[in-house]
Amino acid sequence: MRDSPGCGLRPCPGYEEQNTDTPMKKTGKATPKTQAAKKTAPKKADSVPQKTDAAPLDLVALRERIDGIDRHIQELIGERAQFANQVGKAKGKLAAAVDYYRPEREAQVLRRVVDRNDGPLNDEVLVRLFREIMSACLAQQEPLKIGYLGPEGTHSQQAVYKHFGHSIHGLPLASIEEVFQEVEAGHADFGVVPVENSTQGTIQSTLDMFLTSKLKICGEVELRVHQHLLSRNGQIEGIERVYSHPQSFAQCKAWLRQYLPKAEKIAVSSNAEAARRARSSDDAAAIAGISAANVYGLKSIAGPIEDRPDNTTRFLVIGRELFPPSGNDRTSLLVFIKDQPGALYHVLEPFAKHGLSMNRIESRPGHTGLWQYGFFIDISGHVHEEAMRRALHELADYAQEVKVLGSYPVAIA
Repeated sequence: MRDSPGCGLRPCPGYEEQNTDTPMKKTGKATPKTQAAKKTAPKKADSVPQKTDAAPLDLVALRERIDGIDRHIQELIGERAQFANQVGKAKGKLAAAVDYYRPEREAQVLRRVVDRNDGPLNDEVLVRLFREIMSACLAQQEPLKIGYLGPEGTHSQQAVYKHFGHSIHGLPLASIEEVFQEVEAGHADFGVVPVENSTQGTIQSTLDMFLTSKLKICGEVELRVHQHLLSRNGQIEGIERVYSHPQSFAQCKAWLRQYLPKAEKIAVSSNAEAARRARSSDDAAAIAGISAANVYGLKSIAGPIEDRPDNTTRFLVIGRELFPPSGNDRTSLLVFIKDQPGALYHVLEPFAKHGLSMNRIESRPGHTGLWQYGFFIDISGHVHEEAMRRALHELADYAQEVKVLGSYPVAIA
């Protein structure tokens, strides 16, 4: 083992988890500002550069121009908020904030942001900026209450902020089951739960909840997950035990095998809980996101330490109703098939017949009888679209039961 993270542990001084993996777009075009800068730039003599007053004056002018743009942006945001208020009034007096929220409308707005983007900021940055503007405008009525797998500092909380912005009221809960229960009871407007990881596969406890729950999927979030080894003193020497969620242990097993092969691995309910426990002793560490380090006062020993750099977790947004199509949607189904030859083939055939692409299929014990299984199927399209209607109608001839879990906008940036 090396003596310090500077000798191969991939340390990250000053690291902030800001999801900057997407490369910045380059248009290759000179903007009006760069053209103006070129025209006003001081000319240099062929031999010795000469000092002029032009450069400082240009810097002052550019800063004044930026200040003017900032004022204009602020005025436009205020104007947008006023129109958002008028939209709320046009809908009449509604019961709660959830009645004003329209995920299909937000998805359409954000797709247009991406379509208009010519740089230099990348799509993810612009989507995040507009998401926060919409979040603040919606919160004028009343902040949405969003349940998620807590405590504070989990990747689930990051997924909440990515999808809803920061102008919400977050409800950290002890388990995925409790997230479902709080949304069903109306104590939370929506919930955010993990459903699959790109390296470790499906989160079975989430799928099992849909076997009995009446909630609907009304959104999805894809979050690039970076894991860090955190401790109270920031030193790897003397670490005897590591706390983390089982999924995170699996995502970092090669790193742990190389650098902490003798440390005890203790599974806990969430990475934030791991960070909370690790802060009490110098011989303990946690695997968690950098946001957990900020919340619980820990230092990063090394990171990112996940075995795959494209490690991504998909989250589902759960609510109490279906929403209209956004134009680029996905439908999740739970299908119980009749026990007959070719049953699964006959279940899938209507989707191919009507030009609907299947994104995912997975079986789970159906809890309806011994050796009875349900199939979770993701299909491109929305249940309110004609092709999907026809496919579901034909599906009924071969399926014992078909449950529409949700139709929702495909994840954006």
